Amino acid sequence: MDVRLTQRHRPVYADLDGTVIKSDLLWETLFMLARQTPESLWRVPLWMAAGKARLKAELANRIEFDASLLPYREEVIAELARAQAEGRRTVLATGANEKLAHAVSTHLGVFDEVMASSETVNLTAEAKLDRIRREGDREGFDYLGNSHEDICLLEAATEPTVVAPDREARRWQRRTGAHLVGAGDRSRLLRDCLKAMRPHQWAKNTLVFVPLVLAHDYTNVMMILEAIVAFVAFSFAASSVYIVNDLLDLDADRRHRTKRHRPFASGAVPIPIGVWLATGLLTLAVALGTTLGLGFQAVLAGYLVLTTAYSFALKRMLLVDVLALAALYTIRAIAGGAAMGIELSFWLMAFSSFFFLSLALVKRFTELAESDAAPGRKIVGRSYRASDLEAIGQAGMTAGFASVLVLALYLDSPEVREINNLPWLLWPLCPLVLYMVVRIWILARRNEMHEDPVVFLLHDWRSQMMIAFGAALFAISAYV
Repeated sequence: MDVRLTQRHRPVYADLDGTVIKSDLLWETLFMLARQTPESLWRVPLWMAAGKARLKAELANRIEFDASLLPYREEVIAELARAQAEGRRTVLATGANEKLAHAVSTHLGVFDEVMASSETVNLTAEAKLDRIRREGDREGFDYLGNSHEDICLLEAATEPTVVAPDREARRWQRRTGAHLVGAGDRSRLLRDCLKAMRPHQWAKNTLVFVPLVLAHDYTNVMMILEAIVAFVAFSFAASSVYIVNDLLDLDADRRHRTKRHRPFASGAVPIPIGVWLATGLLTLAVALGTTLGLGFQAVLAGYLVLTTAYSFALKRMLLVDVLALAALYTIRAIAGGAAMGIELSFWLMAFSSFFFLSLALVKRFTELAESDAAPGRKIVGRSYRASDLEAIGQAGMTAGFASVLVLALYLDSPEVREINNLPWLLWPLCPLVLYMVVRIWILARRNEMHEDPVVFLLHDWRSQMMIAFGAALFAISAYV
């Protein structure tokens, strides 16, 4: 028989997880469950005890699944489309639950059949190979797979194709010389993991140094070291939270114009790596926290509790979300005081509350302005409508002005006269803060604010000048 004719009659079987898509549907659905129905999470161990097939079926039946949002491998889909156009039978052969597999097949339109896990059978490895052999194709079959569980199928295939392989599958591919697609780049994976940690957001954690600056004790080496440890601990804790947030927001991020390029949403970093990374960072944060005393540990625990509540519920509550964001900013300053044993004043707490509320509203204003939501419709994952934009802007400006008012009252208080030799020298702080508040809101209204407002203030050279000038005024007023 002609080789080309034989090939034309040979079916093509393709795995789903890691092959057709860059992700794993078991992990995807687990985090969808955590996002959509967190009250069901306690059942997961019971489903696992009943077997992997039962777990996959229960997850599939309890979530809202949109196959169009998955991170697909375009080169694999193009290859399957070519095979189908040549008249070859294409089969999606996956360990994912049949309900999800059929949704993917319907969306892509490049598969003639679907072979997937049921509630009782987990169709992976040998079980999948047995099922394919029962099909009885005399000309053999081609197979596309990516993991160690696919090796037995790749060995049995007439033409095996290894797609973005894991370590064992890569070792098999090198030994056999099988066709390779999407080998991956370990250095790029490391860069993407670092990107997922969002180190640029660590700038917000410099707020732990605020109590040290206001205490005018700049030569206390021990306090400086404690502040540095607190900064690192909060940075690791915050990064672990960012990763968990991204894993919980996969669907929403994939619908977003820019967030869909994030490491987990795009499939650049596998979800299991994200879980391990978040766990490791949190462990390091807690370990560092134990060196700073119970006060700091309590504040760090409060931060984690609040940010978890924000991720699961508060971020979708009208106005409660921005109040929580403002509190998360303020907690960083509280943590710095707890680490160094500095009691924070009422004035600092009041100023921080209004100032960071203004910045939190900037963040929400920017998200709403950049969203594609139609008038009267809520933006994805939030409780705001496009028509709320003006109200958010007015509330944010008002909160910013309130922070300047609190600062003015503080500068005229007895406390300032007691600790500063030249208290009148601090009055330029009011116009400096007013400048930063008004400028950031003008930029937000111009749609020129594309990052976290606190990070913007710390990276923007004009704001840096204002902050440096203000710090110099504090130092001169205290020591001259």
